[in-house]
Amino acid sequence: MDMAWKITQLLLLASVTDVWSARPKTQEGKKNLLNVCMYGKHQKKEPSPENKLHDQCSPWKKNACCSVNTSLEAHRDVSLLYNFNWEHCGPMTPACKRNFIQDTCLYECSPNLGPWIKKVNQSWRKERILNVPLCKEDCESWWEDCRTSSTCKSNWHKGWDWTSGINECPVKNACHRFDFYFPTPAALCNEIWSHSFKVSNYSRGSGRCIQMWFDPAQGNPNEEVARFYAEAMMNGAELHWA
Repeated sequence: MDMAWKITQLLLLASVTDVWSARPKTQEGKKNLLNVCMYGKHQKKEPSPENKLHDQCSPWKKNACCSVNTSLEAHRDVSLLYNFNWEHCGPMTPACKRNFIQDTCLYECSPNLGPWIKKVNQSWRKERILNVPLCKEDCESWWEDCRTSSTCKSNWHKGWDWTSGINECPVKNACHRFDFYFPTPAALCNEIWSHSFKVSNYSRGSGRCIQMWFDPAQGNPNEEVARFYAEAMMNGAELHWA
C-alpha cells in the first residue's frame, strides 16, 4: 500500500512539475490560479455569467471566460475567431467536429485552467495553456470519433499555408486519415495543439483531470481539479525539490 501511495504521488507531481514555474508560489499566487481567464485573443478579462452561451459552450454559462459571440463562432466550420478551417482535407464527421467544438469551448470559456497558464510572446496572445491533464476517456473518445476523418498535419498550431487568409495544407503535406498522423489517442491530444493538453492516467470524476465534457446540472468538476493542482503547486514544494 505504501509503494502504491508513493507511485500515485509521483504521478501527480509529474503533472505539477509541468506547470511549476507558471505562477508565483505564494498564497496570493494561489488565488491567481483559480477562477481566472487567460490573456488570449478572445477571452474576457474576468469570468462572469453568460446565460446565452451557444449549444456546446453552454455548460460554462454560470461562469465563463467567453462571450456569447465567441461561443457562436466556436460552432462555425470556418470561424472568425482564428479563420481556421477544420475541414482542410474534406468533410469531417459530425462526431469528430463535436470534439473540436468542445475543445474550443473549453479553451475559450473555462475559468479553471489557471494552474496550466504560461506567458508567451506571440502577436495574437500573451498567455497559453500547457500540459493540461485531459481525462483519458475524453482523449480516447476524441481520437475514436476522429480517426476516420482526414488531416494533413500532426501539429495544428503552425506550418499552415495562410496565403488565402484561411489555413490550407502545405504543398508537401498529403491528406491522410487522422490515425495516420495520430496513431494513438495520446498522439492526438498531446501534439495537435503543441502540448496544450497532456493526456492523463486519471479518469473522469477523479478530481485529478480536466473534463472537456460535463453535465452543468451536476456542477463544474474542473473547479475541484484546478483547486487540487493549485494546492499541490503551493504545498508540494518540498516533494517537488526532493
